Amino acid sequence: MSAHHHVQSPATTPDDDADLARWDDDGAPPARPRSSPAAWLRVGAELGDRLVALSGRQDLLVTCRPGTRSGAPAAFFPTLGEVEFDAGLFAPLQPHEIHPRIVGDEERYPAAWGVFVHEAAHAAHSVWTPPAEAASRVVEAAFLLEESRAEGAHLTRRPTDRTYLRTSARTLVMPDIAHPTLQGIEHAASVAALILGRRDVGILDAGETKAVADLCEKVLGADLLTTLTRIWTAAHQCADHDATTMLGHAQEWCDALDVAAPALPVPENLTDLLSGAVGVVMDCTAATDAADLAEQAAANSAMAAQSKAQAQDRAQRAGQRRQAAATAKSVFNARGTVSPDGTPAPRSNPVTGTRRPTAAEQSAASRLSRALRAAAYRERTEERTTSPTPPGRLNMRAALARDAQRAAGSVPTAEPFTHTRRRNSPTPPLRVGIAVDVSGSMRAACAPVASAAWIVARAAALTDPESLTATIAYDRHLTALTRPTHRAPERVTTFEANGGAHNLGDAIDALDHGLGLSLPGAGRLLVIVTDAQYRSDETAAAVTRVKQLTTAGCAVLQLTLTARSHHLPGTTLLHLPKPSSAPAAIATAATDAIRRTR
Repeated sequence: MSAHHHVQSPATTPDDDADLARWDDDGAPPARPRSSPAAWLRVGAELGDRLVALSGRQDLLVTCRPGTRSGAPAAFFPTLGEVEFDAGLFAPLQPHEIHPRIVGDEERYPAAWGVFVHEAAHAAHSVWTPPAEAASRVVEAAFLLEESRAEGAHLTRRPTDRTYLRTSARTLVMPDIAHPTLQGIEHAASVAALILGRRDVGILDAGETKAVADLCEKVLGADLLTTLTRIWTAAHQCADHDATTMLGHAQEWCDALDVAAPALPVPENLTDLLSGAVGVVMDCTAATDAADLAEQAAANSAMAAQSKAQAQDRAQRAGQRRQAAATAKSVFNARGTVSPDGTPAPRSNPVTGTRRPTAAEQSAASRLSRALRAAAYRERTEERTTSPTPPGRLNMRAALARDAQRAAGSVPTAEPFTHTRRRNSPTPPLRVGIAVDVSGSMRAACAPVASAAWIVARAAALTDPESLTATIAYDRHLTALTRPTHRAPERVTTFEANGGAHNLGDAIDALDHGLGLSLPGAGRLLVIVTDAQYRSDETAAAVTRVKQLTTAGCAVLQLTLTARSHHLPGTTLLHLPKPSSAPAAIATAATDAIRRTR
């Protein structure tokens, strides 16, 4: 099989155009590319490396040089095991700018890569050899049918190469149409094979090829076009090595044209009509490819923007975690009030002192401890397994079934012994954080919340050594009333509410990091005692933290004491007309939180 021919007319620049181009550059002569055939050796070698993946063959050589021996943009010589490639397809790129070995570099020169993929399709699938005695006209017809057959076979192996095969059609087909080697009806038939054949293997779309289909039906007639379509469709099913079948289809092609040609009138301007129709097809494919490329670029941009946003979000979350760790360290390690940046703020300390717990508070802590132990208790799990041998409890029905199976000569499958394994379920610890607003409007909450903080901390320490609680009083600054330690507090810390502003966001961060409220494996509860009369920025910061905690599975309870209180979005609101009922409400919420833990 000789190389298939793609004839391309040389591009010449008229003298007047050259003069204008020279003067456009301030009179200097136009720059000429300084590339030699030797400079393209590396490009050809790298194309050869990529050809292995495209064709599945390792015995081929790729030569890339300005111009080709065949005169076509590219050609495959099966007897030589060579693919020759015209370096002009890479214009305006120079050899040092082209690196085909890098996967993805081909996106910079899609037209050249499309031609290369076309030749790879021939290298992989055009492996049949015509006999020496075959008529030259029949062989040429077989090569014509081979164009779409090879591309269709390649598309089955590598469907992602469809875009490049569509691009190669614009580079390879148009020159053959404008400068045909066939005339008259045979020219129209060859255009139908090249364009509509690619349509039928899925490279071009039916809507894109309508102009050629309509013109070929008008010139060839519906009957002849149907016959030719049947022939190239059958050729598409031919095996790669089946030269006899391909030549048979080619002979049928020639016979069909010989029979129909005398009765068909040939338009005088047939070449122009065919060129115009093929030009419409190529314009449609170019527009479709451009739209697909723009859509892909938009999708890539959207994905890149999403990845960037996710990276920024991760960076922001990491920054928040670092800031929360620093805040928790400064709040719980300091002995007084601190600002969010960790600097002491002694003048705004709401703590007024400590006192011994009352008998009622001690009794409440004992009751809460018992309730927490009961809520944390988990029944033992039972796991039953069967086996053909002891140990285990004998099931007589299964034993009789096993004897019957053995007596019948079959492999016994019954397992008559049952063993029950009981395992203790771990008791989940408790994590309770209390954030109490100590601005001037929350004076009524000071005494009951101080009592509740001691009761919860005492009960948690008596229930489970892994349980932790902490209480933070917040206004503009943060003050730790109880700290996340495993020791039960001995005294009740009293405080007053005379502060200004509301820094609930940093208070939640400190409690979250100090107690692990965002981490699973424990009964987790955040109690916020506030009327939520905040500025918009204070509310937004608090709501963001609340949403993060609820998403992580932590229960968030807001206790309010006055009818003028606002509801923080994302929290469970509980209004307490009597401030003295705050300890009982917090104890109930803590018990529910540990009961729901799985």
